[in-house]
Amino acid sequence: MKNHSPLSQIYLDANATTPVLPQAAEAALNSMRVLFGNPSSSHITGLKAKDVMETTRNNAKKVIGADDGKVIFTSGATEGIQTAIISALVEAKKRLNIDKQNEPSKKYSLLYGATEHKAVPESLKHWNEILGINAELKAIPVDRLGHLDCQFIAAEAPNALMICTMAVNNETGVYQDLGKLEQIIRTANNDIFWMVDCVQALGKTPLKLAQTTIDYAPFSGHKLYAPKGIGFVYIRQSAPFTSIIAGGGQESGLRSGTENLPGMAAINVIFEMLLNQQHSEFADINTLRGYQTQLMDTLKSAFPDVVFNHSIENSVPTTINFAIAGFSSKEIMDLFDAANIRVSSGSACSSKVTRSFVLDAMGLPAWQSESAIRMSFGPAMTQEQVNAACSRIQSAAKALTHSCMILDTGEIDEKQPVNGLVQLRSGSNCTWLYADQQSKQAFIIDPLPELNDRLDTLLQCQQLELVAIIDTHGHADHQSGRTFLADKHLPTQQTNLLGWPQDCQTHSSPNSPKHSPKHSPKDTNSVDDVQLQYIKIGQQWLVNVPTPGHTADSMSLLLCQPFTDINQIKHQCQFAFCGDTILMGSLGRTNFASSSASDMFSSLKRLHSLIGSNNLICASHDYNNEFTTHLSAECGRNPLLRNTLNGQLHVTEFERLKAELDSHLCDQNGSEIMCGALTDDQLNGQSIIEYNHQSLNAALQQENVTLIDIREPHEYALQHTDDSNENVPLTRLVQFIQQQQDQKQHKWVLVCRSGSRSFIAAQAMKRLGFDNVAHLKGGYALSS
Repeated sequence: MKNHSPLSQIYLDANATTPVLPQAAEAALNSMRVLFGNPSSSHITGLKAKDVMETTRNNAKKVIGADDGKVIFTSGATEGIQTAIISALVEAKKRLNIDKQNEPSKKYSLLYGATEHKAVPESLKHWNEILGINAELKAIPVDRLGHLDCQFIAAEAPNALMICTMAVNNETGVYQDLGKLEQIIRTANNDIFWMVDCVQALGKTPLKLAQTTIDYAPFSGHKLYAPKGIGFVYIRQSAPFTSIIAGGGQESGLRSGTENLPGMAAINVIFEMLLNQQHSEFADINTLRGYQTQLMDTLKSAFPDVVFNHSIENSVPTTINFAIAGFSSKEIMDLFDAANIRVSSGSACSSKVTRSFVLDAMGLPAWQSESAIRMSFGPAMTQEQVNAACSRIQSAAKALTHSCMILDTGEIDEKQPVNGLVQLRSGSNCTWLYADQQSKQAFIIDPLPELNDRLDTLLQCQQLELVAIIDTHGHADHQSGRTFLADKHLPTQQTNLLGWPQDCQTHSSPNSPKHSPKHSPKDTNSVDDVQLQYIKIGQQWLVNVPTPGHTADSMSLLLCQPFTDINQIKHQCQFAFCGDTILMGSLGRTNFASSSASDMFSSLKRLHSLIGSNNLICASHDYNNEFTTHLSAECGRNPLLRNTLNGQLHVTEFERLKAELDSHLCDQNGSEIMCGALTDDQLNGQSIIEYNHQSLNAALQQENVTLIDIREPHEYALQHTDDSNENVPLTRLVQFIQQQQDQKQHKWVLVCRSGSRSFIAAQAMKRLGFDNVAHLKGGYALSS
């Protein structure tokens, strides 16, 4: 499955922003070319401009059901929120000054929904401090359906100055029952100021604001096919108002500054469509609900493990928030982007997992919050666009089966073969899978439970025989996933507690004291006279080297070609899986109960003697997106390691300095347990050559440059250019680095979707001596 043809864009991120409808764009352009007057001017051109402005204002009132009250045009919702909050809090402060004379010790609060857009609590916090009100900010809890806790409101509103809620949530589409809220709020406190964020409600649910006691309601144009930079705020007739922009007195002195007439002309087209459905581009609610159902059915068909994070019973039909078990939000975001489907995710390219605070507030499981994807569309959606989106979603799922990320019930054509090392991650934790395609054998190092399903799928899809599942040590920061995989794939294998097979073989050096009782196990693992256990994978050996220190049971696993003498290992070794003994930028901590700094001192020397300075080390953690390392690179930035290996440190001095390094660790309840202390001076980034689209094209024509697409195989399969010479996904970057050890001076240019992954991959390669590595800044996103 490979697609070289460009795919048309399918935009399903309308809750973030929308394209400007052609009719609205034409109206804006006409106001710039023809009706370009200043509405404050008294000549005919100005009067015509003012008529456009007032017509738009009147239509806005009709759309939101605001026969009474004011509508003030703003730059967008954020300005509307500031207008509402400042107006309410300025008046509230006046009341406080009076109340404090009677009740000087009374405490006040500011209430906001726990799922509110961050613009609201941040603005409340800011102006509460600036105005010196110093009220307590309190988040109103929600239930699993996203409904605000009415009992909480009833209890807290009597002492609250302002309450802020949403009409429709921007992440889930969940709407609140404003009539029910009004009854609760006004029964508890008839004088409290009430703002309702109506940004996502416009055009998606009916509004009759004048029939409510809502004091303020901000709106934004770009969420509904108008340009960015135009919005408006509704202010109830009896609500206090404070102008936040003073100046020339425009908007009847309520909001100074020359009016944004092109924006008004454009949003007026949207209002007219909402008011005249028969001559509108917009579908009705039932049609939109049908589109939502069709998209949800397609997601269920394409991804059987999909879970929807909200109920359609209390959400608008234009938003779908979902998660797919076993996939992070970033992985699905990258997949959909490769398929040219635009959706939204809260994650970034980071080793830290980001979560949805909205779904957390709703009490959903952590994995759903971490994996959440928002798919949203507007009322101008068409059946043809929905059909195209559904077809493309199916193609995206097929790409996952092609790369063995999910299993298909039918035959999978052209499966992407896995041959060599694969690095899978969950946060900063690493799991390593090595597959030998010739023998169809594989082993797994440090399996994480959250990756069990993916590993199991990969093994089944690639038809691999699992030889061993091994932990390099007992992990303090997470549970192992080994038992699940072992029960399924190796139910009869006898192992030690870390999964090392009992039926392993032993290599003895010619002078090994194998049969001498005078030597302890520790002695038999010395550098000169050593017995090493190993298992076979294809034609290679996986060698067990005890390396206590981080923990008493720590071991390192060396993947090597067969050798006759241990001195050959450094020349035959491909990868050293050292657990947390050696980390990128640090050494594993030695302040656990089972740790020993003196043992680590010996283990580091033992490893150095076996693998040398330039064999790749694959750690159990990657805290800084560095993928892999070797002792030469680590010695260059870690003086403790350097001085240990070059013989300048005695074990007692090592113990002292190691304790000082570990003192930088700070374990807190509820936070990630760090397995090694990182210092900023050891994690300095590398300076990388950056190409743009034009300079890269020139380089490809004139220089010996190799373009490497580092997206995952399913992304590459969906769409790629003919310029890319090879696909080397980040999960297989370490294998690529090992294979290109003799090509470090070659000009490699890495490219990905946005430039983020290619940049960190290029930094990792540069640190390991690939001096001419470069990347495409902005990635494919900015290359066309």
